[in-house]
Amino acid sequence: MNAIEIRDLSKSFRGMYAVDHMNMTVPVGAIYGFIGENGSGKSTTEKLICGHLVPDSGNIKLFGKDYTDAGVRVRVGALIENAGCFPNSSVWDNLMMQAINLGLNNRGDEIDRVLKIVRMEDSARIKFKSCSLGMKQRIGIAMALLGDPALLILDEPINGLDTDGMKIMREILVDITKNYGCTVLISSHLLGELEKIATHYGIIRQGKMIQELSAQDMDNRARVFTSLKTKDMHGAKKILQKQFEKVDFEDDLLKIYDVDETEKIVEYLIKNGHVISEIKKNKVGLEEYYINLMSKKEAQ
Repeated sequence: MNAIEIRDLSKSFRGMYAVDHMNMTVPVGAIYGFIGENGSGKSTTEKLICGHLVPDSGNIKLFGKDYTDAGVRVRVGALIENAGCFPNSSVWDNLMMQAINLGLNNRGDEIDRVLKIVRMEDSARIKFKSCSLGMKQRIGIAMALLGDPALLILDEPINGLDTDGMKIMREILVDITKNYGCTVLISSHLLGELEKIATHYGIIRQGKMIQELSAQDMDNRARVFTSLKTKDMHGAKKILQKQFEKVDFEDDLLKIYDVDETEKIVEYLIKNGHVISEIKKNKVGLEEYYINLMSKKEAQ
């Protein structure tokens, strides 16, 4: 069973598709990275899944049931845009108001539970307006976790956070899936951060799903390249271009693509009078994979 199954989903505004006959599959237990440029339809898709918008056509199933089913709706938590908290109320009071709104029993225990998950059990009495951006994002996630949902939908929760804030957020999201059995759908522009935690990806463009793949699939498809430094970078580039098909100068490094044996590169440069001061074998990361994929789509 999948946590989310979307088939032929469409939503238009004033005659223009925001979501265009899209398909999506999110396995149970996944951290699903939802990727696309601004205006690609990510937030609209998330709002459709949450029931905030009504689709023009298509089907949405959550855990095998129609997304409008009351029994399945209570299994979904979401943080889209912002937490919607009262600035002059404490973290605890904001969570209590949401717990009352949801009709939860044992509200105090439930608030203690979610505050512990988001590492904020010592900040319960702080006013919301006094919290940092990272704390506010974690409060939003805590609110979405009230009631112990099986599916959590998060729209850009790590954007704008500092290094420590992003690290804490990554730990929380991995903890939610591994220890609390929750599936996470997360959109973000910070692909380097997303790559550290996502198990699956969906890449959307102009309202259409371009590609879905697992993190393992992406790793298997990613191009191999060797990055290196020499004293004469431009001279070394000219020499390498005579022997290897794809050589680029990026980020103060020479990058040679699709060559699996670094020994061949080293041998060739030494033979032509270039001494290597630094060399490393790499694979293309999520950000470069995404950029290459979008470039191919634009060329079609």
